[in-house]
Amino acid sequence: MRLGGPVFEKNLNPESWTAALKRAGYSAAYCPVDEKAPQEMLWDYARAAEKANIVIAEVGAWSNPLSPDAAAARKALTHNQERLALAERIGARCCVNISGSRGQDWAGPHPDNLTPATFDLIVETVRKIIDAVKPAKAFYTLETMQWMYPDSADAYVRLIKAIERPAFAAHFDATNLVTSPQIYFSTGAMIKDAIAKLGPHIRSCHAKDVSLAQKPHIHMDEIRPGLGNLDYRVYLQEISKLDPDTPLMLEHLSSEQEYATAAKHIRGVAADAGVTFRP
Repeated sequence: MRLGGPVFEKNLNPESWTAALKRAGYSAAYCPVDEKAPQEMLWDYARAAEKANIVIAEVGAWSNPLSPDAAAARKALTHNQERLALAERIGARCCVNISGSRGQDWAGPHPDNLTPATFDLIVETVRKIIDAVKPAKAFYTLETMQWMYPDSADAYVRLIKAIERPAFAAHFDATNLVTSPQIYFSTGAMIKDAIAKLGPHIRSCHAKDVSLAQKPHIHMDEIRPGLGNLDYRVYLQEISKLDPDTPLMLEHLSSEQEYATAAKHIRGVAADAGVTFRP
């Protein structure tokens, strides 16, 4: 298991990038360049990562290939193909996106998101992305989400079976699967069940936390690891059973200090649980 996150230094080169990651105590990283980078630069970053024992965890392809706007959907499809190709070229473990929304908000809820027709559209779209690139090493993945497929481990298993592409794998964000008070108060059981079902397919994980607000209607907030109710002891123990290079990537925090605080909390839980991160 590897812990990773973003770095905040500007104007990095391959050596200063790996040095910044090491200073933060990370052994996994987000992809440091975009798809416009020349292949020689990608090789330089890949070699620097290998030399420093750093895994490039994921290339984000954040866009909406299911957009009701046909032009926007085509643009997003091309973007996903380019980002998957980047993951292949730089040696990242996966390219990750959400499946997409049928509404105007690219990542938002919509009545049509969780329907059989949209499930079928996701299958068709993911096949188009993978078949255009034909990656030999990188994998295309979908982040688990609350109001779009895959919204559960079972939905992810269904997608894996339906898409029928060896290059389609799983991305695991436990916080995004906390979708009810029942799950909120039993996150450990949810995590164990999900990783039991998806474990061999998981290429990267996200580290966040969730808090249930004391309000008349159900409202949950994403917050810094350690401030919410996600059972990090179980989360870390279950991830530690997977491929030892599986990354756990911190995200969505506001500052370098916030990331350092979150990383310190996670390392403390790991030590208490008897699991270790690769240096």
